[in-house]
Amino acid sequence: MRRGLKLRDTQPDPFDRLNAPDRGPITVALSGGGDSLALLHLVKAWADRAGRPLVALTVDHGLQAAGAAWSRFAAERAARLGVAHRTLVWTGEKPRTGLPAAARAARHALLADAARDLGARVILMGHTADDLAEAAAMRQAGATAPSPRAWSPSPAWPAGRGVFILRPLLDVRRAELRDLLRGLGESWIEDPANDDPRYSRTLARRRLVSRDGPLPNFEEAPSRCLALDQMRHGAGGELAIPRAALDRSDDARRLLGAMVLSAAGTTRPPSAASLDRLLAELAPFTASLAGARIEAGHAQVTVCREAGERARGGMAGYDLPTGESVFDGRFAMTAEAPGWRVAPLGGLARRLPEPQQRRLRALPPAVRPTLPAAILHTGYVTCPVIADAGPVRAFPLPGTRLFAALGAIPDEASIWRVAKLPSAP
Repeated sequence: MRRGLKLRDTQPDPFDRLNAPDRGPITVALSGGGDSLALLHLVKAWADRAGRPLVALTVDHGLQAAGAAWSRFAAERAARLGVAHRTLVWTGEKPRTGLPAAARAARHALLADAARDLGARVILMGHTADDLAEAAAMRQAGATAPSPRAWSPSPAWPAGRGVFILRPLLDVRRAELRDLLRGLGESWIEDPANDDPRYSRTLARRRLVSRDGPLPNFEEAPSRCLALDQMRHGAGGELAIPRAALDRSDDARRLLGAMVLSAAGTTRPPSAASLDRLLAELAPFTASLAGARIEAGHAQVTVCREAGERARGGMAGYDLPTGESVFDGRFAMTAEAPGWRVAPLGGLARRLPEPQQRRLRALPPAVRPTLPAAILHTGYVTCPVIADAGPVRAFPLPGTRLFAALGAIPDEASIWRVAKLPSAP
């Protein structure tokens, strides 16, 4: 493989979002299909020039009899290029309905976990211009199919916190990648599921009129709200913004939806219709939506976790492992020693040390019962969010998750210097 391997001289640098001087590893999702195998060749040439370690990750969903053989094929191709390889297996019972969506969610979670374990913050994927066209055709047919973006945070949560997806080939046709592989003497896997008419993507692919000519650019840019510099976040994970920033525009809807998702720590965003109803309200109001509580005054809108979700099974407590874990999708918890349990603070506030009780009273009332309480096996209770120091620490995730969702972390270099949002008053 020649040192300057690329598709064509007119193509922009597909890896310009990567931070070449960084010494940490990067990962590439490798199915063994033509798109991902071509990407492996291209990114290997880039990584060699940059001196970056590269690891290929293959997911075996357990849905195809040949899945294990495909994983071995991918591992062999990676080894041939001198690339480290890991196979990740989706275990457990598979759903009878919604299988493609469930498989996608499991795939992203496995990839994100593996990337974090390796110390990588970027996963490269081989989506092409054809994938963009297929997603657009699926939407025209009534399906919900967002377009893959060149750069976006991992959709897995909380496994994907701090992990980003780079799709560097969205302006390249599949046919070009196959030509590249043939020129290298490569073979690849063709997944029969790609021609299965039970799946809407297969039907969309068949509906596309042109398979050889250039395709329009269907990529959807992330919402970049001009009000982002007015955003505030608090120690309790609450997010606040001036009410004037939330008009009835599409950007306002995306912003409020991202605030709800981030403050709630969940993975299912609120519906557009629900957001539109709230944005149409003129008087001050309080509402619960998708696990979040929204308090809108005349001047400010604050979004935090809805305490009532505890009664519906949210905010489940657990024994803290030594090291890092995530409580309720909202706080990264770090325990230095065993013997601790984390649970919602509601009902435990009076057991806090007096200095912490005073600090707790300074936080918004709606936030207090949703904070993480660390409970020692002796019965001692502390709230690491407001404690000076201790063997258990908590870092709120909603602010940085919101920043990533709104496109404010534009490349790999920016991940390592995550901007800290100003604290809410």
